[in-house]
Amino acid sequence: MLLDYAVVRDHRDFDHLNAEALHELAVSGAPETQAAAFAATALRNPSVRAVLERLAALDLPAWFLTAGSLFQTVWSVAAGREDLTAGIRDHDLFFFDEDTSWEAEDVVIKRCLAAVDGLGVELEPRNQARVHLWYPKEWGNEIAPYRDLADAISSFAATSCCVGLSLDSGGKLTVHSTHGFRDLFNLVLRPNPLTVAPQAVYDAKAERWMREWPQLTKLPWVEPSGRR
Repeated sequence: MLLDYAVVRDHRDFDHLNAEALHELAVSGAPETQAAAFAATALRNPSVRAVLERLAALDLPAWFLTAGSLFQTVWSVAAGREDLTAGIRDHDLFFFDEDTSWEAEDVVIKRCLAAVDGLGVELEPRNQARVHLWYPKEWGNEIAPYRDLADAISSFAATSCCVGLSLDSGGKLTVHSTHGFRDLFNLVLRPNPLTVAPQAVYDAKAERWMREWPQLTKLPWVEPSGRR
């Protein structure tokens, strides 16, 4: 979904959001309203705004800021925290470059890290077109190559993680969510049926997240049905 970045960034209608209001949006909000609420809430985190704006100025392959810095900002808003950067370890940057050489990825990584230098954030840029090349060594099982960024974002352990924001130089903000926003707004950790991650990853992440955000509800593991 495409939104006007400046309008979403300066939108005040979602400043009141708390756990109850997010739950109401999850139940009765139109998909367009949910997407706008998600984006506006994520942009209340100054680090998210700064990273997006720095990256938008670069000539990069297709990219999304995704996962933790976004959904964890929503959780912190629901918890009533003032510091929306608290608990966020890093910012995951997914990009998709058909040149799957390490050298090409390294060039993009270095450009992205240079762009956010001085922000005090940990940025993790990774070319999703080459994940299948190193995933078996890292996690012990082989995966098929991701087809595109949407496919890569769909592979996280929990449904609430499968969200992304991307900003272009013209001020257009792209909002992506594989599973919509119901679980995210309801503070539910649900095993992602499309994940490539094993149960151990889901359990370990859920344990850490629930220590930081005890309002979360964890659902039991269900074996994934497989990527589309």
